[in-house]
Amino acid sequence: MHPAERIASAFARLPRGTLWSRLSSAPWSMPLAAPVSALLARFHASRPVRAWSLIVTLYGDAIVPRGGSLWLGSLTQIMARFGIDAGHVRTAMSRLVTDGWLERERIGRNSYYRLSKREEASFLAATKRIYFGAEQPFDGRLRLALLGPEVDDRSAVRPLLEREGFAALSSTAYVGVTDASPQIAGIGGVFLVTADPGKNGPAVAAAAFELAPLAASYRDFVVRFAPLDRSLAAGGVLDPGDALVARVLLIHEFRRIVLRDPALPRRLLPADWPGATSRALAGRIYRRLVPAAEIYLDRNARNEDGPLPPPGANFFRRFDGL
Repeated sequence: MHPAERIASAFARLPRGTLWSRLSSAPWSMPLAAPVSALLARFHASRPVRAWSLIVTLYGDAIVPRGGSLWLGSLTQIMARFGIDAGHVRTAMSRLVTDGWLERERIGRNSYYRLSKREEASFLAATKRIYFGAEQPFDGRLRLALLGPEVDDRSAVRPLLEREGFAALSSTAYVGVTDASPQIAGIGGVFLVTADPGKNGPAVAAAAFELAPLAASYRDFVVRFAPLDRSLAAGGVLDPGDALVARVLLIHEFRRIVLRDPALPRRLLPADWPGATSRALAGRIYRRLVPAAEIYLDRNARNEDGPLPPPGANFFRRFDGL
């Protein structure tokens, strides 16, 4: 049995409250309030504050691994810790249901929300990229998609190519690292060729995939979360509620960068590419925040059946193991 499965199995067999009652009696203090407050201030400094986006992060990070359903009252309590009031929460939830991200179930006066069936695949794909990372396979040759003059609507072809990992070198030339699908190959006027970039691979990738802004985002992420990383490494602790806030803000910012990252092979990245450093920092912080954050969820988060169930084995595999 995988170590993560043993942890999850042992967790599930514990009488409700046994583990957490011991942990929650530990001397939780709040010496990390300053780093968390700084992160919250940075979040609120962005205008407009998108409560719906933060809720999506919360669901993907903390709720889906624990059954996927959450009572609106529990959500309102959690969002209050981020400085988001009940009115904004209700508005955000209405939007998420209307847009098909979440589904609502009413039981008596209570409303419960879970991830919609339609979005399960996209959440799973995002989860893999955020917590496990994945670079594209590469055989050393670039794939070029060249649009001939007979392509009448180039704007319609572009999103199809981008969805398959191609980036624009110009209005008529796109570059990728894996073969295009039969759908692309079947478009009249689109010519597919392969090319050995030689030593120019990183330069071509940097230009086509606009890596400079992405690298800047990664570096800003490291600067922003370094104070929290240092405080945790020095042995500081957060109370469970603040740990959940810090954890969700960490993933909220990290996912916004990672999901824009084309996950290029290392051979095509600049020598000083900051992606690996950012991922390592996110993993260190996440591992230190999870125990206390899970205590908060165990105490306060409820679904239609009561307290949320414990997370499954796959949760404990995040960031190379929690």
